[in-house]
Amino acid sequence: MTTVGPAAAPRGRIDPDRTYVVLIGVDEYAHLASLRSVRHNLTALRAALTDPEIWGIAEDRVLTVENPATGAELTDPIYEAAGKAEDTLIVYYAGHGLIDRRETQLLLTLPESEEDRPVKCVRAGDVNRAIGSGTAGHHVLLLDCCFSGKVLTAMGSEDDRVSEMALGTLHDITGSYVMTSAPKDRPSHAPNPKHCTVFTGALVAALRQGVPDGPDMLSLHTLFEAVKQRIADMKLKVPQEPQDEDHNGVGGLPFVRNVAVLPPLTPRPVAEPPPSRLRVLLWAGAAAVAGLAVGLGAPGAAGWWHTAHPAAAAGKCGGHPTNAAVPRAVLLDHSDALDKKNVDYEEIEGLSALALTAERETGVEAFTLADNDPGLLFPVRLGTPFDLNPVAGTAHTLRRPDGTQFPRNLPDGEGLVIERGGRTALVASEDAPAIRRFDIATGQQLGKGFPIPEELRYWPAGSAQTGRGIESLTISPDGKHLYAGWEAPLAADGDQRGRPQIRVLRYTGTPGGSYEPDEQYGYLAGDGMNLVELAALDNAGNLLALERQYTSDLGSSIRVVQVSLDGARDVRDDDSLFDVPADVFTRATPVLSLSACPSGGPGAVATPGSNPHNPLVDNVEGMAVGKEWTSGEYQGWRPLYLVSDDNGSDGQITRFYSLALRLKP
Repeated sequence: MTTVGPAAAPRGRIDPDRTYVVLIGVDEYAHLASLRSVRHNLTALRAALTDPEIWGIAEDRVLTVENPATGAELTDPIYEAAGKAEDTLIVYYAGHGLIDRRETQLLLTLPESEEDRPVKCVRAGDVNRAIGSGTAGHHVLLLDCCFSGKVLTAMGSEDDRVSEMALGTLHDITGSYVMTSAPKDRPSHAPNPKHCTVFTGALVAALRQGVPDGPDMLSLHTLFEAVKQRIADMKLKVPQEPQDEDHNGVGGLPFVRNVAVLPPLTPRPVAEPPPSRLRVLLWAGAAAVAGLAVGLGAPGAAGWWHTAHPAAAAGKCGGHPTNAAVPRAVLLDHSDALDKKNVDYEEIEGLSALALTAERETGVEAFTLADNDPGLLFPVRLGTPFDLNPVAGTAHTLRRPDGTQFPRNLPDGEGLVIERGGRTALVASEDAPAIRRFDIATGQQLGKGFPIPEELRYWPAGSAQTGRGIESLTISPDGKHLYAGWEAPLAADGDQRGRPQIRVLRYTGTPGGSYEPDEQYGYLAGDGMNLVELAALDNAGNLLALERQYTSDLGSSIRVVQVSLDGARDVRDDDSLFDVPADVFTRATPVLSLSACPSGGPGAVATPGSNPHNPLVDNVEGMAVGKEWTSGEYQGWRPLYLVSDDNGSDGQITRFYSLALRLKP
């Protein structure tokens, strides 16, 4: 550590009641590799800083900025917080770090940033100006990015200092502290997309576990030393050595409670069974009384109450890029009521698609498709989006045109459309691949399957990956267009730096009549993700796409993306999507990451899913979107329903989810 200024540290502590924190993270990139770990960073660090056992800063004093599209969207929240902070301003950034080779300064990246294009990045000096714009006595900058040590003005040779001081880092701000994830010429590591980055993971661990044999209150520099040691103990193949710099003793100020040596502020809760719906309602009323007791000064009452009576798994799933208080998605409810259940001795398992048939105030009706043997179409009453209570009826067995059952493992249905009138269903199957029409009452196939372009078939006719054929199916509200999405790229299409280049096929036809394939579109999925479902939003080619990734021992990752076909080029004549220009692909805007939704307190999610960071998340494969709400709290939003596929396994779950989505026009 380098100390600049007076040797004596300022008195007092970093006061959470007079401090503001800005957490900035960029994990989605158009031209650089995605950094999925950053999303976990923001969630974990915010949770640690707001935890009263650690520091206890109020939620409204922490501004979270996810994927800011412009420099202004990155710096404006810093200016806002700087104008409000009285004691300390803390700014954290995680994402890719680049170097401006001409000016040799650190560049913080945005979703559209590129190598050797400084104009598409944010200079460290611009962040410094935003931090120094207020009147707070202390300023703290935490950087988790490659080459982050470039901001440290007092490190390196004399020539380095002269050039770097010209960048306007925190050197000229009285009372400042900088902690960086790496030296000025070294990378930072994010080896596991399901976990925090190496640096932030070590920082959160130090906050949550404390420092054994350390002081009651930990300073920033003491935390730094703990982080540095934790990373050294990892013995990374490519070493990563954090750096810090202290001006006027800010790094020595008491900051957070050392939970390793201090007793808990609240008593440990007694283990109890998961709450019933009735108990949740009773607790909600009692919580008002508990709140009054806290207001009258009952010590520790709030912390004890929320620990003993956990919050429900509901609430906003991340925030707007410039305003964390405005979410794009809100989790309303989830239900495992059909998990490992049966109807008339037929197991409810392998649910891979969902289609709504009626939306009423009293409840929502739907069909869900099981891809097991034989193919089953279950009618389901879902309840309401605010109170899911799915109840399944007797399944309709899918049969061949002659009324006999399909051979084993066919039709392997993965996509479902209920046509107008509710008498027929279109089912997309991975086998062949194929799209077939069925009479719902009898389950019989009607006519031949829809034509599939040769290049989209399996080898030797085409280059679709075996077992990765049609996974999604949706229809426009007017019934004119049918959209079928392949799960993975064709062999000839490949991926772009880990992002699969997937084809979506559009059919044109008449409701209840024939459909013919016409255009194809290129869809660039998220890093390592597969396309598992589509839902048409309107007649103009606006869709929702459901993406899924599963990694052994790391579980499932689920996200929903809003897709526009407007301006996307027809790629049916392209033999390969490899190296085609970026503007060929559909425009896509991430709407929801299911792992960012709150899973509530202990017991709120009775059966953990396959994501170790959020027990709510499992293998979601089905999606349906409802009509826009015209009144109420979510007026202008749309309900979204998801269902997970348990694959007939005891280790997975059949789970329904309901959410509210705020979609862009």
